[in-house]
Amino acid sequence: MIESEKKLESKFNKWIVLLSVAIPVVVVLLFSVNLRKMGFDVEPLTFLPPIYATINGITAVLLVSAVLAIKNGNRKLHENLMKGAIGCSIAFLGMYVAYHMTSDSTRFGGEGLIKYVYYFILFTHIVLSVIIIPLVLVTYVRALAQVFDKHKKIAKITFPIWLYVAVTGVVVYLMISPYYV
Repeated sequence: MIESEKKLESKFNKWIVLLSVAIPVVVVLLFSVNLRKMGFDVEPLTFLPPIYATINGITAVLLVSAVLAIKNGNRKLHENLMKGAIGCSIAFLGMYVAYHMTSDSTRFGGEGLIKYVYYFILFTHIVLSVIIIPLVLVTYVRALAQVFDKHKKIAKITFPIWLYVAVTGVVVYLMISPYYV
């Protein structure tokens, strides 16, 4: 690796660590804030869950399309699709937090085996959504630094996890949507 590539990676490493810790902490803190219960006169943003579930679905399509683009040698298309996937993930996060800051949480009402399936999917979705943050950031920085051998190596780990998080986001929504009030 040449010196400028090392410099770029080390410059971003601090940001990767900071964001990888800050994003989940801020989400947990904001998740526990309900503006209506605090006395603010805000409308519940109950229209958001199907929108952010759709954005998760779009993220999954963008991820698969990006892999196909790079396998076909179209680096620019790959880059644009990945930027779109990152943008969708950021939009999802903003809407998800806004929904939970204005609306009461919905409890899953299924019983029996489906309840365990739901909670398994939800648990793995949440855990992997935290793990994916530094993976996406490192993968992106390695592409920016044009260290494509290292980028490709970590992308092989990042892609399936990010795809799982995107797809299970849709699945969780579909499973809980009958219980929205």
